[in-house]
Order: sequence, then C-alpha cells, then structure tokens
Amino acid sequence: MGDPMRPLLWVSKSREKLAVALRAMNHAICANTVAKMLVTLGYSRQVNRKTKEGSHHVDRDGQFQHINGQAVAFQAAGQPVISVDTKKKELIGDFKNGGSDYRPSGCPDAVRVHDFVDKDLGKVAPYGIYDIAANAGWVSVGIDHDTAAFAVNAIRRWYEAVGRGRYNEADRLLITADGGGSNGSRVRLWKLELQKLADETGLVLQVCHYPPGTSKWNKIEHRMFCHITQTWRGKPLVSRLAVVDLIAATTTKTGLTVRCELDENIYPKAIRVADEEMAALNITTDPWHPDWNYTISPRPSGRSVNC
Repeated sequence: MGDPMRPLLWVSKSREKLAVALRAMNHAICANTVAKMLVTLGYSRQVNRKTKEGSHHVDRDGQFQHINGQAVAFQAAGQPVISVDTKKKELIGDFKNGGSDYRPSGCPDAVRVHDFVDKDLGKVAPYGIYDIAANAGWVSVGIDHDTAAFAVNAIRRWYEAVGRGRYNEADRLLITADGGGSNGSRVRLWKLELQKLADETGLVLQVCHYPPGTSKWNKIEHRMFCHITQTWRGKPLVSRLAVVDLIAATTTKTGLTVRCELDENIYPKAIRVADEEMAALNITTDPWHPDWNYTISPRPSGRSVNC
C-alpha cells in the first residue's frame, strides 16, 4: 500500500502500463517480463473474498452452543428438529440463471438480455424446511409476498404432509431460524402465526434464532439450499412448475430428498398485530437470551383472540 504520508498509496495499472512507465525510466522491459517479475515478488491476480461478517455479538458462540444442545436433546427424545429459511426470490421466465450445464456444443439456451420482471409470471419465493434427523427437505414455492404468515403456513404444510406421519408420537417441535426476515425474532406476526399453529396441532413449538450476521450457519443453507442451486444451475426457470420440478429433483449422495409444492395463496403485507393479541400468546421465554429463545404452547380453549 505504500507510505500513508505520501499522496500515492497504491497503483492499479495493467502489466502493459507498468512496462511503459518502466521504459520511461530507461528500463528495457516488456509486459511479459513484468508479469514474471510480479510472480517472483509473490503477486497474483485475486478476486474479493467474502470473509468479513461484520460485528460479532458477544454471545454468538453461546447461542450456537445453546442451539446445538437443544437440537441434541430433542433428537435424543425422538422429537423433530427443523431448520427454516427463505431462499432468495427468483424471476420466472426465460432469464439467465447462474452456472452452466451440459448441452450440445454451440447450442446454449437463449435467454433475455434484460432481467425485467415479467408482469404475468412475476417472481417466486421458495420457503424451505429442512428436517435435520431425516436429512429431508420441504419447500413451499410462494407466488406472493414473503410474510410471516407464508412462512408459518409452509411449516404447517410440511407437518400435515410429512411431519405428522414421520413423528407420530411427537408433542414438541424445535424450529431453528435466522434472526431476520419473515421469521425474524422481532416479527410479531411470526409469533402470532406460530401460536395459531400450536393451537391447531397441539404441538409445543420451541424456537431458537441464530445471532445477527450468522445466517450462513443455518443448516438449511449448506445442507439443502446449496444443492437446489446446483440442481438448477444454468437452467432458465421458465415457469412455476419448472421451479417445483427442479427443486423436487434435488438429491445428494448422502441421501437428501426434497419435496416441493406451489403455494398459490395471497399473503398481504403490513399486517399489524395489536398489543392485545400479543398479550394473549401462550409464550414463555428462555432465561438465556429470551429475545432469541422462546416456547409457544397450545392455548387452553377459549383463550385465543380473534384476528
């Protein structure tokens, strides 16, 4: 970087420009020689690397240990543990999709030049549930807003279609989630919708949120979502059905399977949850970081508040 007291702190010049500058100083040198000298000096062309995660919460490791302890205890007792999150929204249509796939030489898929949203097809929001013990996933592909109601309905559909049969003697469910987004720790609607789910199923729902800035450690990210991305790499997502089929085709050598369904419900945004509704929740907080760890139990009959 050079001497910080000097005006010039660094240079960003090509090998050719460096060679021209050196020749102006009476050095007989060409661009290829400059390249060889840079290698000798230990320099190479490098891309940016995402390693800075921002500020670390003082209890970050403690929360990781808490989540791990709860997950181990639940699985030892035969109770389900799921990791949930929303995958990034995807444009539907003949748009470019990252990655590459084998096709006949010289015959790439033709896609649009500009990524403007198709008014008829729009976007989809895949919300995933990863069952840690079963190494199995479920994805609800939403066509409307990614709200807390959509997130909890995805969990509801997973439990009705898969979870109830897989864990027919379970009376508790551990949900590990990011601290933000539709399933954020501060989202009132998330807790209200979970209360409705607990009332419907009779399950005690225990929730543990990951600390801020640690979403990549959520198991669903590196045990399911990354494999879905590999499955549809280089394939334009031309329709909602194509998204569902590609997600459902995701498998791994370790036995991962994924079920996928389209959720065509409408989920309005900006729903306000009143203080009275929050007061009616049957929620208990954990002594360790109650903002990240809490339990929602089914309410006794007649205690619920109409929404």
